[in-house]
Amino acid sequence: MPSLKSHVVSFVLRHSRKQAFSSPENLQRWIAYARKTEDHQPPASLHQRFDVTTRSVSGFPVYDIAPKAGERKRILYLHGGAYVFQITSYHWGLIAEMANRLGFGITVPIYPIAPEHDFHAMFGMVGEVYRQMLDETEAEDIVFMGDSAGGNMAVVLTMMAAEDALPLPSRHVLISPGLDMSLANPEVFEAERNDPWLGISGGLEAVRLYSAGIDRSDWHISPLYGDLSVLPKTLLLTGSHDLLSPDNLIFAQRARAAGVDVDVVYEKGMFHVWPLIEMPEARRARDSIVAFLAGEPKTRRTEAGGWSLQGQVAT
Repeated sequence: MPSLKSHVVSFVLRHSRKQAFSSPENLQRWIAYARKTEDHQPPASLHQRFDVTTRSVSGFPVYDIAPKAGERKRILYLHGGAYVFQITSYHWGLIAEMANRLGFGITVPIYPIAPEHDFHAMFGMVGEVYRQMLDETEAEDIVFMGDSAGGNMAVVLTMMAAEDALPLPSRHVLISPGLDMSLANPEVFEAERNDPWLGISGGLEAVRLYSAGIDRSDWHISPLYGDLSVLPKTLLLTGSHDLLSPDNLIFAQRARAAGVDVDVVYEKGMFHVWPLIEMPEARRARDSIVAFLAGEPKTRRTEAGGWSLQGQVAT
């Protein structure tokens, strides 16, 4: 049963953030307002707890959290925000917890966002970040982790790296990723009714702003239609009250059919990117992420192959 905190958060989202995605015009207004207040810099508390350095790639900042002594593994974290909003304190909170609990180094690119920039600028920048990571870290020690639009970017970046014959990351952690922008799945329209956050109309406007005219069914925009066989072992977290969830489950099925080892945490009653928000369900999700990346044994396996350390819903 969803926690009281999750019900409160869902109510607040439905009466605030949901409005941003209710129409193209509303999304444009929210973007304009966001540009006046957004701040991509890590909070002071992060600098106090970790060794954080800043560098520039393609003219955009990249933050690197140093790993614990002797640790080789590194996470490339790609933040969500519908390709049009900047990284938030919620992202930094999750990043800080992963750095603390895992001890991995974490690289966080503040990639160019739309409408000021488009697909080509975004992937040109994050692609260069990954190439630079490969100069210092073996691919087998690199994890791609992303939420929402960042989850999409993680999958697309791996597919693009495969096309360029680059070494590929060892694992993916995808939190409520957007994997099919084509709207080919009619279940998405029904799911929108239960989603307290996302809306199709505003979401399509975000895709239009960043996609540089690429067709929405092209795998560069909708990686569900790409070569899934190149993907690494993947943890996918999705909730029943997220309009992206129906496509997430199809992705898991197709990826498994392509030979990819995919674990799915499917949380009933949860909305988009719930692991970023402090509440009981998020703590369970974060425990699952840590266990997956730390290589801890799975304590529960369903017939579909999913797992959950806490025994919460999984498929």
